[in-house]
Amino acid sequence: MHTQQSKPAAIILAAGRGTRMRSDLPKVVFPIGGRPMVCAVVDACLEAGCTKIVVVVGHKQELVREALRDYAVEYAVQDQQLGTGHAVACAAPLFEPARAGRPVLVLCGDGPLIRAATISQVLERHHGAGAAATLATSVIDDPTGYGRIWRDAQGRFLAIVEQKNCTPEQLRIREVNPSYYCFDEAALFGAIPRVQRNAVSGEYYLTDVPELLLRSGSTVEVIEAVPPEDVLSINTPEDLARVDAMYRARAERPVKS
Repeated sequence: MHTQQSKPAAIILAAGRGTRMRSDLPKVVFPIGGRPMVCAVVDACLEAGCTKIVVVVGHKQELVREALRDYAVEYAVQDQQLGTGHAVACAAPLFEPARAGRPVLVLCGDGPLIRAATISQVLERHHGAGAAATLATSVIDDPTGYGRIWRDAQGRFLAIVEQKNCTPEQLRIREVNPSYYCFDEAALFGAIPRVQRNAVSGEYYLTDVPELLLRSGSTVEVIEAVPPEDVLSINTPEDLARVDAMYRARAERPVKS
């Protein structure tokens, strides 16, 4: 069990616009199971014991706030779309950057298939290993488009390599980063200011943080905990329909965790 000090917190990234959804709405307000998809992510965090949830909003943020009006969440505003690392930096004032020990999850608001059981598994590994960062990964048949998990010969984490930066050898890796992160609070907010702006995209990537922590001598754990079917991205209306059907089917047949 978590002590009061170490009860987990969560940052949910919900500032993006759903450009490929052929709509101007924030992607996270599209319905899954009859509710805005971000609600499913908040529910999973609450079920896993999170006592503080910060939602990072941006584009048409009033719609996201309206979608979550029944939840006791806090908001951070990302007024420019400068990447996931920048989004977390926007949430920093709502945390205690010097406080070590509290696990802080960073999750995507457009991942409604997330399970509380998966989050609990990540928290357990993170706590047991005394890690600065723990990544939940998934092994999928077609890793195209995902960041690959690069490990050393002993199976230890080396880096998350974005597809466009992969060597031919790394492109064959099927273990991917579905963006389920857990960080020690002090480690996360200590590393975020050290993230460099990506020369190609001009964005700051959260994916750089585990490698920065590793280089500074901290423990970074990797746990293959995300079922492949939970990794489906929602980028188009067709994806939305597919995930909605899966979500509803799962609600009818609860999975024993």
